[in-house]
Amino acid sequence: MALELTVNNIEEFQNIVDSKDFRISESIVKSILNNLNTKKQHVHIISVSILEEGSVLDMTLERKFFAETLEENLKYFIEQEKYEECQHMVNAINKLKTHTENVKTTKQKTRKSKEVI
Repeated sequence: MALELTVNNIEEFQNIVDSKDFRISESIVKSILNNLNTKKQHVHIISVSILEEGSVLDMTLERKFFAETLEENLKYFIEQEKYEECQHMVNAINKLKTHTENVKTTKQKTRKSKEVI
């Protein structure tokens, strides 16, 4: 489940982001790990209710950015000494990169096959 935050205004949310609040990183990583096998193009990460504006920001992440986003967040999990989660993240990164490489190789082989015909 995605993180749900309630803030008074957008500046308060920006301060949370700027302070590198671990809850955000944790929500991003959990959402990615829970959706590794999804066919969805976008995965919901965070909802932010902004009281003064009476609005809600829903943040999503494109599947094609899963691996690099996990890599970016790995350092925060290391800082928090969440080593078991780090291992899950590394395994997921490797799985995602292997899948991406396999897709590229398959596309290249398909193109070459079509050129020969």
